[in-house]
Amino acid sequence: MADVMKDSESIATGGFAEALAEWGPEAGDDRQPLSLAEGEAWCRRLSRSHYENFSLVSWLLPRGLRQHFFNVYAYCRWADDLADEISDCERSLELLGWWRHELAACYDGEARHPVFVALSPTIAECSIPEEPFADLISAFEQDQRVFGYETFEQLRDYCCRSANPVGRLVLYLCGEFSDEHAAWSDSICTGLQLANFWQDVARDFDMGRIYLPQEDCERFGYTREQLESRLTNEAFVELMRFEVDRARELLTAGLPLVERLPGRLQVDIDLFARGGLKILDRIEQIDFRVWEQRPVVTKRDAAGLLVGSLWRRLWRSVGGSRSRR
Repeated sequence: MADVMKDSESIATGGFAEALAEWGPEAGDDRQPLSLAEGEAWCRRLSRSHYENFSLVSWLLPRGLRQHFFNVYAYCRWADDLADEISDCERSLELLGWWRHELAACYDGEARHPVFVALSPTIAECSIPEEPFADLISAFEQDQRVFGYETFEQLRDYCCRSANPVGRLVLYLCGEFSDEHAAWSDSICTGLQLANFWQDVARDFDMGRIYLPQEDCERFGYTREQLESRLTNEAFVELMRFEVDRARELLTAGLPLVERLPGRLQVDIDLFARGGLKILDRIEQIDFRVWEQRPVVTKRDAAGLLVGSLWRRLWRSVGGSRSRR
């Protein structure tokens, strides 16, 4: 167990290369397979250490779901690190291909990596299909090949594989998956990812990524030269206003999902959606000047969002009780 704790700690403190050497494709098959308890402890420690908001999320979740969420988060964290923590795109694609192979092995009952040892019972208990896990890998693979988008539909297709699977996994974990719920969840997840893109226009550009669709830039007369100069002008402001409004529409369209979920899960989903809306509000408040300033959601904002979500949950509960009288 001590080795397991050390391995997960190495990832949490930035030692992904060490963890990859220990559990990656070059580690070989000599390592003794972990027990379920060890695999779960590995995922639990990784999730709590690496994700700054996980303590809040785990507090809000029903106790019986927390380990399942740790397991799924650990899967997503490893897939993301294989995409972002490897400097060479071709090497990253090789490793993502290996991760896809490990996923397939898990579904064939041959889990080897600590994440999949822990994830196997989650998959079985929650009846999760392979597709959302595989879609995430597909999106991370695309990140190694595609650095800009011609149309919004191309960008939305990317969001369908990079963001929407996470919401669908949450629905499966909570036993709340249906086509209607998935449609609302997709709307929230796509809207939230777009909000993150518009928050990080400058940061993404510095990393060689442009998420503003070329067709939208042309629609508002914002040229490639102006973009590469990071110019804020009237065309850029109107472009960003358009993108912010579109993201807000998607987030708002998914809000009916909140009332369809049980108990504290309403607070979780409400927080995600309202957090995205708050990012968009902050972009508007700096007059869409995201080249010069990155809009942020402050701790005070986060506290207000939590209070608001809890209040809405209480109000719905009181209203439902009165309607049953």
